[in-house]
Amino acid sequence: MPSATITSKGQVTIPKKIREQLNLKPGDTIDFEVDSPNSIRIATKKRHHSEVAGILYREGQRPRSIEEMNEGIVEYLKEKYKK
Repeated sequence: MPSATITSKGQVTIPKKIREQLNLKPGDTIDFEVDSPNSIRIATKKRHHSEVAGILYREGQRPRSIEEMNEGIVEYLKEKYKK
């Protein structure tokens, strides 16, 4: 079982194996729940779609099709990696 040490600031680093299994990324939120006097439960907190709806909206910009987005990505990568 992976373990971690609590720092003097009360911080804990989640072991890499656990982060990978739960697909945790920097900025993700987790919830802690005391299960018993000697046990805690840690659960990932996934964002609800309503929390991210409109995050990429820019006034005056029309929605793009998947094809247009793909073309934009290709153009960006060509420009970024041109020699």
